[in-house]
Amino acid sequence: MTNSGSVAAVDLGATSGRVIVGHVDTDGVRMEHVARFPNGPVALHEGDRDALHWDVVELYRQVTAGLGDAFARDPDIASIGIDSWAVDYGLLRGGRLLGLPSHYRDARHEGGVATVHERLSAAELYARNGLQHLPFNTLFQFAADPSLQLAQRALLVPDLLGYWLTGVEAAERTNASTTGVLNATTRGWDPALRAAARLPSGLLPTLRDPGDRLGPLLPAVAEAVGGTAPVTLVGSHDTASAVVAVPATDPDFAYISSGTWSLVGVELDAPVLSDAAREANCTNEGGVDGRVRFLKNVSGLWLLSESVRTWERGGERVDLEALLASAADVTAPVPVFDVADDTFTAPGDMPARIAAWCGAHGLAAPASRAETVRSILESLASAYASTLETIVAVTGRDVRQVHVVGGGSQNGLLCQLTADRIGLPVLAGPVEATALGNVLVQARAVGLGGLGGASLEALRSTIARSVEPVRYTPRADHSTHRSTPRRRMSV
Repeated sequence: MTNSGSVAAVDLGATSGRVIVGHVDTDGVRMEHVARFPNGPVALHEGDRDALHWDVVELYRQVTAGLGDAFARDPDIASIGIDSWAVDYGLLRGGRLLGLPSHYRDARHEGGVATVHERLSAAELYARNGLQHLPFNTLFQFAADPSLQLAQRALLVPDLLGYWLTGVEAAERTNASTTGVLNATTRGWDPALRAAARLPSGLLPTLRDPGDRLGPLLPAVAEAVGGTAPVTLVGSHDTASAVVAVPATDPDFAYISSGTWSLVGVELDAPVLSDAAREANCTNEGGVDGRVRFLKNVSGLWLLSESVRTWERGGERVDLEALLASAADVTAPVPVFDVADDTFTAPGDMPARIAAWCGAHGLAAPASRAETVRSILESLASAYASTLETIVAVTGRDVRQVHVVGGGSQNGLLCQLTADRIGLPVLAGPVEATALGNVLVQARAVGLGGLGGASLEALRSTIARSVEPVRYTPRADHSTHRSTPRRRMSV
């Protein structure tokens, strides 16, 4: 076991990607950003419609360039780990990519829901996969994908990149749990679910767990990046890695992984597959070390970023920090809208959609940009509170504090409004939770920082030594906004 060393974390989000070198020793973790690059949907005209795709070839180019920068800074990097968003996949035939993967926001996927439900009801699906119903779950994407019958293999995005780096095909289990094809109880591919989506035989690769060594870099890749570290599987679903890095010292915690999407949940030892959980549209996703991330997907800072993008279309540069400060100063009531409404799913003019939603529901629309931002953040905080209330009711778990990790933990106004509406302390940070979780699982696998064989709780203690969260206390004058009833949630 080595007391100190470095690993490289490839962390891919829906709007950006980065390569980070994590330096690990017995005192904690230090992160060094070496590359950052944009990511996002690519709109391509396909016959009678515009389709949304991911340019995974460009992503791979950026990843290998970033790894080259990482090895240039630290030639002794011991491992590489990859995480990304969930559900989207590439199809291979003879080892070759058949086309750019579809984006989860592409409208094509909607037809897959009816196809699957012809064979399995919603209740039967939930009893098997335990997943929240989302029309872009991989299962439904598969059912609507005309290219599927040409494919020999389907690989989720981080598995696809791992294949290009190593030549090894595998399905990392935490991300596989988001597909809808994994059985929540057995944690293996479910034959009935595969049949419901009419999946060709052999399409799904062998399942592997976080901490497993995927394989060494292919010789050509090693030469290109200037290093020879192997790829180690991490919680390749970014939220699985983020939850590893929650610096919880109290076992009765909830988490909000806040970014483009928000994921609100608790950590369990076993899935909850009750009718109440299904009716509440909660999901059971795989976590590191066999834990279950019991959560709900909630909209996130996508609403804010799309609003800023709209305001900047005329060439204006929006100062987001100043805009957030103005939003914090808003004293007039602002509308709280349903962030889960389908109106807000696709890219577009979000301020206009918010105004239209308010008009359709008898509410006064925000009158300024500051009010629009305040409305978005109040609506997100309200959604977080009601979602956590549901999760507590369904699981019976005690929750004493809430950890906000990811990019949203930097948004002080959102964190304060969340504390106000939930009525519990909110601990914000780390911002780089996903990359930190990625690094720690690798460090444990290769024995850095005295972490070889460490428990998940020990990994979190390492984070707690490395990062000091910002604490937000509920304000008494906001108690009327709190979600009720607050069952089993106490300070």
